[in-house]
Amino acid sequence: MKPIFQDVWGKLPVFVYETNEEMGKAAAYEARQIINQAIQTNGFANIIIATGNSQLSFLKVLRDLDNIDWGKVNVFHMDEYVGLPAGHTASFPYFLKIHFLDYIGKVNKFYPVPGNPDTLREDMLEYEKLLRENPADLCALGIGENGHIAFNDPPFADFNDPVFIKKVRLAEKSRRQQVGEGHFHFLDEVPTFALSLTIPALRSAKRMLCMVPESRKADAVEKTKLQEINDDCPATILKDTPWCTLFMDKDAAARVLPSNL
Repeated sequence: MKPIFQDVWGKLPVFVYETNEEMGKAAAYEARQIINQAIQTNGFANIIIATGNSQLSFLKVLRDLDNIDWGKVNVFHMDEYVGLPAGHTASFPYFLKIHFLDYIGKVNKFYPVPGNPDTLREDMLEYEKLLRENPADLCALGIGENGHIAFNDPPFADFNDPVFIKKVRLAEKSRRQQVGEGHFHFLDEVPTFALSLTIPALRSAKRMLCMVPESRKADAVEKTKLQEINDDCPATILKDTPWCTLFMDKDAAARVLPSNL
């Protein structure tokens, strides 16, 4: 499970693997080490995890690893649509349930991002309080096709946002990505608004692991590497985040790899 290429972009360590599966395994092994170290030090671990197809290889390996005491882990989530009916198959808590939580037994606590439009203000205040009172040991995330992290879409991503969670209007490209990944049949079905952890909330984690597979992410990856840090490609902030590690497969990294690979 050796990378085929490694680099440092700004302050960001970068590892490229031959396949999506190898990328997911490498990231999951690193996550296990971080979780277990937190449990050993504090008696528990707080983790923030993402959803989306790019996370599947990582979650599949992580859920099957031994030697993780999930009963000592608090799981936080990253974002959720506003106004989806309870149990909707496109909801992110449902995604985590069927792809992760159902496999690992009982965690200590699972805190899904709420999406009830009737109680958004109260829910956001409560979720921010939870995040600040339970600092994350690990944040596992991806990069969207338009360079977003969580649902911090360009050009409205705020690297210095004073809050940890907020209501956001989703960019059309983000909404189209959800259709392309098969979570909705048509663009009109995708909600226009979501709640998202902000960039400072994500970066508040002691460690971050960013998993980016598939050729559809190649453009965002190239921009992340080549552009200065800017809100047109929010993922560029990772280059000023040395406690993050970027894991990619060969397809996602195709435009930034040396020509001999």
